[in-house]
Amino acid sequence: MNPETTPDGKPDLVPALAKELGLPARGVAAVVALLDEGNTVPFIARYRKERTGGLDEVQIRAIEDKRAYLTELEEGRAAILASVAEQGKLTPELEARLRAATGKAELEDLYAPYRPRRKTRASVAREKGLQPLADRILAQGTDAVEGDEESLAGARDIVAEQVADTAEVRAFVRHEFAEQGKLVSTVVPGKDAEPTKFEQYYAFEETVKTIPSHRFLAIRRGEAEGVVRAHVVVDTQKVEEGILRLTKLDETSPWAAQLRLAVTDALKRLLGPSVENDVRAELKQRSDVAAVDIFAGNLRNLMLAAPLGA
Repeated sequence: MNPETTPDGKPDLVPALAKELGLPARGVAAVVALLDEGNTVPFIARYRKERTGGLDEVQIRAIEDKRAYLTELEEGRAAILASVAEQGKLTPELEARLRAATGKAELEDLYAPYRPRRKTRASVAREKGLQPLADRILAQGTDAVEGDEESLAGARDIVAEQVADTAEVRAFVRHEFAEQGKLVSTVVPGKDAEPTKFEQYYAFEETVKTIPSHRFLAIRRGEAEGVVRAHVVVDTQKVEEGILRLTKLDETSPWAAQLRLAVTDALKRLLGPSVENDVRAELKQRSDVAAVDIFAGNLRNLMLAAPLGA
């Protein structure tokens, strides 16, 4: 995605909004202009139909929400491009991929290797001169494994971080968590001694992809009150094998075992927690939107009901 700019130099999001929402560009442009003027969604829906082409409140709200997302996306893209350029690492290929990214997650995955970070186990290993050893693990060559266990462990730390920072690997792991993962909740030890309103979530699981918003939000309330704990669980072995395919594991290489150990560490220590947080944040956003839609529908029915009955 690389939107055109408006006369004031800002990204022109109207074409992208119209395409993604399947709405007339002229109506979308009118809504964007009216929002910029400070008008509210209900006001636009009720009193500016002639300008929007008759778009209803739901369509206008969708434009408002998607516009906010795309605005944040473009601001993030600009900041990332500037950061990578400042580091002197913005190659034409990387710039093209950053400009083509269509979502925040994809953009963050591409930026991961270049994000400024505090000292890590991998950075300590690099300071010890272990990058060449890590490169040999990733190369999966035919030469014999060399180095003591401490050196190999440091090299695996470097490999784990590089694997976790690879955009294709992160995209694969995120897909597995979002599409195949299960949200599993268990009771906090000691909290099951007395009844609570969260009893049905003491030993509960449901797929992330299909869990209804009200159940996810109830589990979050249970977590906030210290009654239950919840995690997104995936088939770890399956995910590891997928990562190993992406990192080109060669089972015949003497270095294969080292790569397997590094990938196991990368998933458990770096990728898993990070991606789980991302997926749960997306799930919360999805659940919040669904909850608001249900509330709005109920309120609309209530407001439209005859005041004195039939």
